Amino acid sequence: MKPAALFIDLQNDFLQSASLDPPAGELVHRATELLNGCRALSVPVIHVWTTIQPNDPRRMLHWKLIDKWACVQGTEGHAPPQALRPLETEPLVHKFYFSAFAEDRLDQVLRSLEIDTLLVAGLHLHVCLRATILDAYQRGFIVWVAEDAVASDDPLHAAVTRRYLEQRTTRFISVKNFLSLMDRERYGSRQGMENVPRLPPRVGAQGAVWDDVPEHQVHVSPRQNDVTLWTVPINDEARVKRATEEARQTSLEWRRSAVPDRMKILDRLIGLLEAESSELAKQMAIEIGKPITYGQAEVARGMALLKSILRYAKDDFKESSKEAGLFRRQPLGVIAMITPWNNPLAIPVGKIGPALVYGNTVVWKPAPAATSVSIRIMDLLRRSGCTPGSVHLLCGNRSTAEALMSDERVDAVTLTGSLAAGYSAQAICSRRHIPLQAELGGNNAAIVWSDCDLEQAASTLAEAAFGLAGQRCTANRRVVVEDRCYDIFTKALEAAVGSLVWGDPLDPKTQVGPLISLEAKSRVAAAVSRAQEVADKIMVPHRHSARYEELTRTGAYYPPTVIFCNHPEHEIVQEETFGPVMVIQRASDWGHAMQLCNGVRQGLVAALFSRSEELKAKFLAEAQAGVLKLNSATAGVGVEAPFGGQKASGIGPPEHGAADREFYTFAQAIYR
Repeated sequence: MKPAALFIDLQNDFLQSASLDPPAGELVHRATELLNGCRALSVPVIHVWTTIQPNDPRRMLHWKLIDKWACVQGTEGHAPPQALRPLETEPLVHKFYFSAFAEDRLDQVLRSLEIDTLLVAGLHLHVCLRATILDAYQRGFIVWVAEDAVASDDPLHAAVTRRYLEQRTTRFISVKNFLSLMDRERYGSRQGMENVPRLPPRVGAQGAVWDDVPEHQVHVSPRQNDVTLWTVPINDEARVKRATEEARQTSLEWRRSAVPDRMKILDRLIGLLEAESSELAKQMAIEIGKPITYGQAEVARGMALLKSILRYAKDDFKESSKEAGLFRRQPLGVIAMITPWNNPLAIPVGKIGPALVYGNTVVWKPAPAATSVSIRIMDLLRRSGCTPGSVHLLCGNRSTAEALMSDERVDAVTLTGSLAAGYSAQAICSRRHIPLQAELGGNNAAIVWSDCDLEQAASTLAEAAFGLAGQRCTANRRVVVEDRCYDIFTKALEAAVGSLVWGDPLDPKTQVGPLISLEAKSRVAAAVSRAQEVADKIMVPHRHSARYEELTRTGAYYPPTVIFCNHPEHEIVQEETFGPVMVIQRASDWGHAMQLCNGVRQGLVAALFSRSEELKAKFLAEAQAGVLKLNSATAGVGVEAPFGGQKASGIGPPEHGAADREFYTFAQAIYR
C-alpha cells in the first residue's frame, strides 16, 4: 500500500458554517493532528481548495442563483487556518465544482507519486468528499476516510452518505488508527500484545462464542495509560446475522411465556445486583474510571429501575386484560440495543428490563469500553434464569451497531449515544420504517438567580458539573448567572470546585476521576484551548494540587475547569464537551437568561435556582428541555418519570416509567 492524504476544502469560508457537525474547531484540531502525523511519517500530503477568481463565470450554479461568492482567491476566506496551510513541497490542487478530480491536476499528481490508496479529510462529506471518493473509486484507487477529520453542514445527509460509501468498499478510520497503522508499516508491529486478554466476540444462548474475529480494538486503562486491559473483537455483518437469527428464533417462544415468569427473572436479577454491588463498582472504577462511590450508586439505580419496571408492568398487564375485545399491547419483536460506556450497567438494565418483561428479545451492542462489564451483566442474566437466546451480546464498534440496526430481523432500535450516532440511527431506521428511541446527550444549563442560596447552589452545581469527570449526559455543562449575584456566586463556585476530590476512582473519597481515554483528554484540552480566545477567565482550582503532575502524567486525568464566556455563539458554549468543563454565562435580566438557557441545539435537562414562585412558573413555561428541575442541578434523574430530551437531545419516545410500554409494545386493535 502506498497512501496519500487529501485535505479537501478546509477553507475559512466553509469552516464558518454555523451548522457544521462536528464544529469547526474540533474538525480543524483533528485535521491538524492528521496533517502533522502524515508529515512526520512521510505520507504524501495533497491539498485541494475550491478557488474562485473575481468575476469568474465558473461558479457552481446554486451559488450563481443566490449570488453567492465564497473562496475567492486572495481573500481570507479562500485560505485555510494557519495550521492547515500547505508547505512549499506539498501539491495544491484547485477546483471549481464538487470533485477534486474535475480537473486533471490531481490525477497527474497521484500517478506521478505512484499512489494507490487515498485517505480523505475535509468538507463536506455529503457533497465534495462524496464526489471525490466516487471519482477515485472509478479510477481504481482504494479510498479511506478519516472519520473524525471530516464534517458536513447537513449531518443527516452525511450519515446516509457514510453508509452508502461503506457499502462500496470505502473504509472509515480514525486519525489515531490511521497514523498507528502507518507507524506499524514503517517500524514494524507493536510488541507486547500477546498476553493482553481478548474478550469473546459474542455471548449467546450457550454462553461465550469464540469466533475467529480478525479485527480487534484495544482498551487502555483510564487510570494508568501504560496498562492495556483487554481487546474488543469487532463483529461484522455475518456475525450480526447469527445473533439476530437466534433472537428471532427465540422471539415467538419468549412472547408466549407467562408474564409472571418474566417478572421473576427481573426480581432475581435485582437480588444478584445487590449481592455483587461492590465488585461491579470496583470493575467500573478500573475499566472506565468511574469513582467507586458513583459506581455503587449506579448499581443502586439499576436495581431501582428494575423495581420500577416491575411496578409499571404489573399494572399494565392488569389493564390490558380489561381491554380484551378492543385492543391489546403486543411486543415489537427483536430489539436492537446500543448502549454507551459511561453508565455501563444502569442504562442497559433500564432497557433490557422492559424489553424482556413486555415480551421482546434483545440483541445488545455495548460501547467497546463497556464490553467487559456487559459480559458480566450477561452472566447475571443467565443466573437469573433468563431464557437462552432472549438476550444476545455482540461486541463491536460503530460499524457493528450500524449492521445490527440495518438487519432485517430487527424490529426496533433503542440507543443512547452521541449526536452522530443519532443521525446514523435515524437514517437507518427511517429507511426501514422501524421505531427508534434515542437519547443523544445534553448541553444542560442551570439558571442561578440572586434570591437563591448561592453557596448551596455553587456546591450543588460543582458536583453536578464535575462528578464522573463530567462524563454523563445530564451533567451541568452551563450555568447562567444573574448579573446582580454574579461576583458572589462565582467566588463561592471557585471554593466549591476546589473542594472536590480529584483523583483515583478506586478511592472512596474521589468525586472526579479520569476521562475514559487519552483521546478524550486531548479532545477536552483542545476545546478549552480554543476557548481561550474568547473567555473572560479560565479557572482551574486544582492546577496547584500536590498530585496534579502525577495524575496528568500517568492517566487520562483532566482537572475541573470553569470557563467564563459571554460569547453565546462560541463553540465552548454551543457544543457538549462531555468532560470536566463548566461554562459560566452572565445574564442581564430574565429574558436574557432564558435566551441563553435555550440557545443551544440540545434540550435534555434545564434547572432553575430561585425562591420566586413567579420565576419558577416562567421557567416551567419557557424552558426547552425534556426534564426540568427546580433548585437542584441538572445531573441525576429519578426512575419513575419519563426521561428524554427535546430538540437534538432525543428522537422518539422517552425512556422509563409509563413511557416503557409505549416504546416496547404496539397497540393492536381487535374486532369481533
